[in-house]
Order: sequence, then C-alpha cells, then structure tokens
Amino acid sequence: VADHYEPGSTFKVLVMAAAINEETVTPETKCDICQGPISLGGYLIRTWNNKYFDNPAMTEVIVHSDNTGMVFAGKKLGLDKFYQYLKDFGFGESTNIDLQDEAVVELRPEDKWREIDLATSSFGQGIAVTPIQMVRAISVIANGGNLMEPHVVKTIKDGHQVVEIKPKVVKQVIKESTAKVISEMMVRAVDEGEAKWAKPKGFKIAGKTGTAQIPIAG
Repeated sequence: VADHYEPGSTFKVLVMAAAINEETVTPETKCDICQGPISLGGYLIRTWNNKYFDNPAMTEVIVHSDNTGMVFAGKKLGLDKFYQYLKDFGFGESTNIDLQDEAVVELRPEDKWREIDLATSSFGQGIAVTPIQMVRAISVIANGGNLMEPHVVKTIKDGHQVVEIKPKVVKQVIKESTAKVISEMMVRAVDEGEAKWAKPKGFKIAGKTGTAQIPIAG
C-alpha cells in the first residue's frame, strides 16, 4: 500500500481491455507495425526478448507480451481515452483499503503527456502504481468489469455487536462481455505464453507475465 513501482507487462491487459471495450480493436485485429522495433520520438521500442511476429493478432500480443503490439493498441485507443481509463481503473486515487499509510501516486497531467509517454505506458513503463492499485485494477477483469473497494477486514465484533464489511462496487469500468474476452486472452497467455512451464497441472488460470526494466544506480 505504501510503495510504488512501474508495473511493466502486467499493465498490458488493462490497456487491451480498454481498447477492446472501446471497440478500437478486437482480439483478432492484426498489428501491421509489429515486424520489428518501432521508432518514436527519438526512441526505439523493442520487444522484451527482441523477437518479432508478422501481423500478430491482439490475442497473440497478450500471449507473447509484445511491446510493439501494445504500442499499436494504445495508439488505436488514443490518449484521451487512455487517460480516462487510467482514472476509471482507479490509478491516481486512494483505494480506501482498510490499512494505514496508503500512498497515492498522482497521475501526470494529461497535457504533459507526449506520444512516447502513451507508447511506453501502454506496456507499463513510465507510470507509477502501488501494488494494491494494480491488484484492484486487474480484479476489474475478474469481477465482470466492476471496480471494487478492497478490504482486509471481513467482520468487526464489539461485544455483542457485529459489523460485516460487505463488498462495495465503486463503478463499472468495462462491459462484462469485455471482461470475459480479456479473461480468455489471459488464459491463453498462461497456456501458450513464455511462462507456460510455471502453470500447475489441472487448473484453468487467467494470468499475465510481468517483465519490466528496473532502473538501478549506474
């Protein structure tokens, strides 16, 4: 709740959810700029493993955690919508979790964003979140598109008085149908992606790998 970090590739499912929800892409939409590194604003955007696919569909972009494909999806979504979904997913605000010392990392004002910022944020770089913000945002997909208020305490007992903490929906962020589509894309990411060796046998799991560049001194 207190520390913030760059989420890296786990962030991709949120951006893809927004793009699919806005119908700017579908799971079958092909990326026509993914054949190699993308040059943008003097920077070169590469994939995490320097492997590239020819016209991958958006599902494959999630399965293989393709940075160039996410730049494509982010551009299709556009900065205005991207920024609105950042706020809708609960970034830049307190989650109201019942723990002390929750930190809130402010979002950079929208008018300060450049094209390169939209591109790198589409794969979770150059944006700061707390782990609880990230868990709550990803849980939107698990909760049929609803953003929930997270809680640790289920029941408070004071003598004979019992107060039950009930689930609280903050808002609907994406359609239930979008949540199902993204869930299936995440299931395929676990089954077919580069970390498929880690999947426990006998389970159907929706997940996403989280590769990130971590800045260190020197």
